[in-house]
This record gives sequence, C-alpha cells and structure tokens, in this order.
Amino acid sequence: MILLRPYRPEDEAASIDLWHRTWQQAYPQIDFAARLDWWRERWRKDLVPKAQIVVAEQDGVLTGFVTIDGEGYLDQLVVDPARWGSDAARLLVDEAKRLSPSGVTLLVNKDNARAIRFYERNGFAHAGDDVNPTSGRPVLKMVWQA
Repeated sequence: MILLRPYRPEDEAASIDLWHRTWQQAYPQIDFAARLDWWRERWRKDLVPKAQIVVAEQDGVLTGFVTIDGEGYLDQLVVDPARWGSDAARLLVDEAKRLSPSGVTLLVNKDNARAIRFYERNGFAHAGDDVNPTSGRPVLKMVWQA
C-alpha cells in the first residue's frame, strides 16, 4: 500500500538519493553523481522552503515525491524506478492537483517520451516549447486545469 504524507526534514537524505537514482536511470548518459552537491543545495534553498513536498512511502521506505509551489509549478515528480508503472506517480500528481486546484504547470524534457505520455494520460495539455534554464535542454511546457 502506498502512503502519502508531508515531507519531513529527516527525509532529506532519502529524497536526494531517490532523485539521483531516478534521474540516473532516466538519463544514463549524464553523470548525476557529479550533480549531487548542486542538487542538495537547490533542494535545501529552492524547493524545501518554497514548495509543498509530499512523499510516497511503501513499507516505510520513501519511494517517491512531488514538489508543488504556491504558483502551481510542479518542479519535481520522482518515483523509484523499481516502482515505475505503479500507482505512485499518479497518486503524487493527484495530490499536486489537490494542493493547486487552480492549475498545475510543469516542464518536461522533450526527449522523455515516457514522462510526456504519463502527463498526457493524467490530464495535462501541451502549452508550448521552452529551454531548461539550468541544463539548456529543450523542454515542453505542460498544463493541467481543473
């Protein structure tokens, strides 16, 4: 059974490890271990203080999380690759929608077809092209409206 709950400070190490493992699986050609210090800093300064973070747990193990800020921007949706295809991602997106009922926006890498299909299945529409300001990678803006 998947349990959703608010993020707690003691979840930091597990959340950062999960981010690393998930992105490394999605993009094996990129060295995400080299980005861990940058990510830890971004997590602590940009996401934890400014976004609501909800984690998914299964059997007491953190298996996913979603971040949603006050503007309805979903910055991160991360699910353990071993749980891809489970209900975890859908439940986390549904929680982001509940927390931001006026709408949710996000950017997804244009070459991440799996993620794009997931968001489409969960009611998100394409809303234009953009470029990730950090990586320079082409991204697709997607929007969900109630």
